[in-house]
Amino acid sequence: MKPELRIGVVDSGHSVAQRVQVVAGRRFSLLEDGLLESDVRDDPLGHGSAVIEAIGRRAPSAVFCVAQVFDQRGVTSALQIATAIDWLRAQDVRLINLSLGLRQDRRLLREACASAAAQGIMLCASSPAQGEGVFPANYPQVLRVTGDARCAEQQWSWLNSAQADFAACVHGTYPGQSGASLGCAALSGHIASFLVENPEASNEQVVEWLRENARYRGPERRSGA
Repeated sequence: MKPELRIGVVDSGHSVAQRVQVVAGRRFSLLEDGLLESDVRDDPLGHGSAVIEAIGRRAPSAVFCVAQVFDQRGVTSALQIATAIDWLRAQDVRLINLSLGLRQDRRLLREACASAAAQGIMLCASSPAQGEGVFPANYPQVLRVTGDARCAEQQWSWLNSAQADFAACVHGTYPGQSGASLGCAALSGHIASFLVENPEASNEQVVEWLRENARYRGPERRSGA
């Protein structure tokens, strides 16, 4: 029997139907004088639910530890994300999906990612297809992932570009949810599927497998560009 694969998701929560897949959940809310930890509430945005669905569709046997960091406006902070990553480290997750990005580098977020990576946890974060990079995707321990319209559901691309390392399918089953966030979730799903079958694989072996099995290599060539 293969060991249980735990996937960490830092996002807006999960749907009611996804509760059976969630083995641990925590909400991290920003207060004027610090941070409040509480029980997870219903997903106010549907974003986290779409991310979990995209991962779970590719790795049905994986279970989730969900850190809820977004409020109803879709706003979060480096403190919330860093604290969520530290909490997920204690939940024995193998992979953390971060379909989010902040414009500014923050020491506590950088250190949280470095600590998770030092523990052997793989980190995937969304990166915009154009424009300036974001954090945590820009940290060296994190896989930068965006969306690729060329990719079907079970495909991904090895971009190796200034914008991102990898990209994957941008389409899901949740209306209004697409782009780099779902591309990141889709790649996390492919990684999870591989780790279910190869639980002893190192992060370096995962990246090598992603490169070798990418459907496309290099960025999409847009006509007229």
